Amino acid sequence: MELGDSWDRPAGPAVRSLLGGDAPLAYHDGVHAIVEIAARFTPDAWDAPTPCADWRAADLAGHLRCVADDFHEYLDDAPVSRLSRLMATGARPEAIAEKLARQNAAELATLPDVSPAEHIAAFAESARRYIARLDPLLSLPHHSYHGRVITVAGMACAACVEWHVHAWDLASALGHDYRPEDPEAVLAAWLAGIPHLPVAPAADPWLAVLLASGRRPGC
Repeated sequence: MELGDSWDRPAGPAVRSLLGGDAPLAYHDGVHAIVEIAARFTPDAWDAPTPCADWRAADLAGHLRCVADDFHEYLDDAPVSRLSRLMATGARPEAIAEKLARQNAAELATLPDVSPAEHIAAFAESARRYIARLDPLLSLPHHSYHGRVITVAGMACAACVEWHVHAWDLASALGHDYRPEDPEAVLAAWLAGIPHLPVAPAADPWLAVLLASGRRPGC
């Protein structure tokens, strides 16, 4: 796959209904944004730092590949996946983040030694396969937190947010800004899929998402 290729964004009626509004298109737009931004990197640029602490752009490319594959694993094992078991503890969001950070670091260490562009290609293929699997499963429980059940549709919303936030990270490594085409859809996806992390009110929905994710635009 060429990194700059365009590709279709299928969304069956069940996906659109259960994810709500334009969330399926926002999911695909997030994947597409990562692919397009990654295509701008020169080999040397992959060594640039990102807003993710201690991660170069190359590390983020590997992380994207890992997390897309993780979403498949969580879906395969739902509702008793390792993520489900972690969320069921009801731990503080900070403790959950620390646990996931350790998992992320361990997964990065086991990746094949290939170029960041190859990791991005693998990520895009995995992310597209993930959304294609969901139509018959969307209403099923995926995990729960403090008594709130997050469905498979909700987890797809969380993935949508992940892609857009990391698109912003990659753009930042190049010294550029990134903004999704439909920031309202990304904010709605956050509220549906990541309820354990509050979103502070903001006039700009994209700024609200970035701040909730721990990013500090302009800093």
